[in-house]
Amino acid sequence: MSTRRKILDAATSIMEEGAGQRLTVRAVAERAGVGMGTLRHHFPTQRALLDAVLASMYESAMPDDRIHDTAVPARQRLIDNLGRLVAAIGTGDEARALWGEMFQNYISLDAPDDVRATYAAFDEQAARRVETWLSVLVEQGALEEGDNTARAHFLLSVVNGLVLWRALPLAQSPLVREVDALTLATAALPFTQ
Repeated sequence: MSTRRKILDAATSIMEEGAGQRLTVRAVAERAGVGMGTLRHHFPTQRALLDAVLASMYESAMPDDRIHDTAVPARQRLIDNLGRLVAAIGTGDEARALWGEMFQNYISLDAPDDVRATYAAFDEQAARRVETWLSVLVEQGALEEGDNTARAHFLLSVVNGLVLWRALPLAQSPLVREVDALTLATAALPFTQ
């Protein structure tokens, strides 16, 4: 196993154990069994390390291969991938527990600024992921060219609302609402097929 991979695995395990709590380079180096200089050689900043960990976690949890499956209509592929982002929160008590952790780590007045700042990395990584999906669809000629950054932010706004619904005690199943909302959101994009 490469040193870079050992560092990423150590950082990922710390992230998974702490649900986004303090990911320090010192803790990662210690867990990976490498020196600080070696860690800094591979990841010059804490942000570079965090970005690499998040990219690795997204790829592991949600590979991009579905977006390339041209046997499925382009809009449906995008809906499916966005739905996978929503599904990552779980449902019911699982979703409420994760929302509680998110509130504690990123929203509450007691949340430390350095922990709060990690949310920006999560948000940027999610936006990059959705932008990549949109770029693939543009390259395939299934979606007109346009501002994929703005499109990604719009779609993530819908995803974030759906993720919140998953935690709320609703009369109607949030799964029905998700399909309808994602279908309407993707209808706002200029698909060519």
